[in-house]
Amino acid sequence: MYAVIRTGGKQYRVSAGDRIRVEKLPGDVGAELTIDDVLMLGGDKVAVGSPTVGGASVKAKIVAQDRAKKVIVFKYRRRKGYRKKAGHRQPYTELEITGVQA
Repeated sequence: MYAVIRTGGKQYRVSAGDRIRVEKLPGDVGAELTIDDVLMLGGDKVAVGSPTVGGASVKAKIVAQDRAKKVIVFKYRRRKGYRKKAGHRQPYTELEITGVQA
């Protein structure tokens, strides 16, 4: 059985045992959380929500709270002597999906 969930403005297709990286969520490493924003359930029978499937949830465990690799932002205007360099590291939460409930 799999589910399509929405968190952090993005959608993810998950099933039990998957590990996904999502936008940062509050909580400590090892904490259990429940995601109730289930848009679709799949498997033997497919259930599509409008917008969410009632009574469906996904259980997950926080595996890591970290920051992604650095992205270099470089702005440049030719012949003007304008150069700006900045870096950015986006925080993320790594989740391990423990179960999908219909």
